[in-house]
Amino acid sequence: MSKLTRRTILKSGGAAASTLLLPRFAIAQADNRPSVTIAVQKVTNANVLDVLREQSNVGERVFFSSIWEGLISKNWRGKLEAVPGLATEWRRIDDQTVEVKLRQGVKFHNGDELTAEDVVFTFSRERMLGETEAKNRSTIKAFEKIPTPRPGKELPPDVPAVARRIWPDLVRVDAVDKYTVRFYNATPDVTIEGRLSRYGSDIMNRRAWEEAASYLDWARKPVTTGPYKVVELKPDVSLTLEAHDEYWGGRPPLKRIRFLEVPEVASRINGLLSGEYQFACDIPPDQIAGIEKNSAFEVQGGTIQNHRLTVFDKNHAVLANPLVRRAFTHAIDRQAIVDSLWAGRTRVPKGLQWEFYGDMFNADWNVPAYDPKLAQDLLKQANYKGDPIPYRLLNNYYTNQVATAQILVEMWKSVGLNVQIETKENWSQIMERSPTRAVRDWSNSAAFNDPVSSLVAQHGPNGQQQQIGEWTNTELNKLSEFLETSTDRAARKKAFRRMLEIAEREDPAYTVLHQNATFTAKPKSIKWKAAPAFAMDFRAGNFEV
Repeated sequence: MSKLTRRTILKSGGAAASTLLLPRFAIAQADNRPSVTIAVQKVTNANVLDVLREQSNVGERVFFSSIWEGLISKNWRGKLEAVPGLATEWRRIDDQTVEVKLRQGVKFHNGDELTAEDVVFTFSRERMLGETEAKNRSTIKAFEKIPTPRPGKELPPDVPAVARRIWPDLVRVDAVDKYTVRFYNATPDVTIEGRLSRYGSDIMNRRAWEEAASYLDWARKPVTTGPYKVVELKPDVSLTLEAHDEYWGGRPPLKRIRFLEVPEVASRINGLLSGEYQFACDIPPDQIAGIEKNSAFEVQGGTIQNHRLTVFDKNHAVLANPLVRRAFTHAIDRQAIVDSLWAGRTRVPKGLQWEFYGDMFNADWNVPAYDPKLAQDLLKQANYKGDPIPYRLLNNYYTNQVATAQILVEMWKSVGLNVQIETKENWSQIMERSPTRAVRDWSNSAAFNDPVSSLVAQHGPNGQQQQIGEWTNTELNKLSEFLETSTDRAARKKAFRRMLEIAEREDPAYTVLHQNATFTAKPKSIKWKAAPAFAMDFRAGNFEV
């Protein structure tokens, strides 16, 4: 039998060549992996897929672990502990410097190999930091409205604002060699490794940025390393992903994933039961029993590292008096909300903190006590005369949001607060600065196991509340800097405690309602495990039919 070579194939003409290629062609076409449609309340808020612009619960769901990946990852199937991601190891050089070794052989969606060059660019001024400077705690005024994209590659102003929220003192990232980088901070920081693992520190492909016609073109189809790559983002409609078969973590089990916006809970559930959708997200607890009456379906989920809040604008004429804001916090029967709307499936936490903070957790701290008489006394001291206080509300962006708002308004009314709901269509309308901005809903996550990841990141000098001009406090801002730069754990814990006293008691920026929980319905025939987060993991080993 003659040996088959490229030369003999070419001599024999097209027929032989076609015969040889047929099996390969057939293999390429025989992709029998399933595709799924996931019904969600919202795909993204900003209608882009940039982790520095879409800092949201809904963004976490579509980004992780499908599209974006960081150097240090989270164990989405465990307890969200830090695990190697695009980095295989990291070490401290000193209090201000961390060296990271990259995983070799990682392929971006465009076929490029991940190198130190991509990491350096990800944290560059051109992509992330803009004209901002390290070690500058002045508040970067950001967005009340989602900014209109600017010409070319100019960064929208919210990108460097969020970047400095995540990396307040990052000076630069240098390439040591092709697979090694060093992060240099302007100050000591015990949380650099945590910052590397958090939402927003994820790695992008430099060449794809350079080849994109504009920031918006890139932001709607970023090239990253995740197991699925972007096919199409239809603003306010859907996001379609397809398998990235060169994924370093193994061949993805799904051919395609489509996230589809279905705002109404009933429509999500009906579509799931009819087979139109394979997953239905954001299921309220009172709907779980009805879904599971059908033995072919189940609901997974539970509490996550995210708390639901009521947030105050202290610039509002009535709320400028902290006594009024304090009255709000003492008029809320939080346990009644947990019992009535969540069927006891979540809990009232100990303020804006989580047990996984370890020795930084203040176990003896609690949310303001439910004390209607104290609330009434505070309003009397404030000389509150019943002036209307607007409450801007979205239609169930959060699970049970409208029902919670209605209960809160009644609780506040019972102590004499005249709170009036104003329904809004989107976050831009919620954030818009005007004399009627007073009370709104929010949720806060802890991105890693230290209070700088939540209280500082969301309410400190460059937290969202201060960047949009809702609230500020000089003492808390000074303590924020101390918490971010001190290496003395005992002193840091004392500072954190004082910050809780300011933000939750003396000059309320917010009040915590309850720990958040998220529930996802699916057919039992799909073998898939929900993460203890908004994120949905569809990597190899976590999907089977």
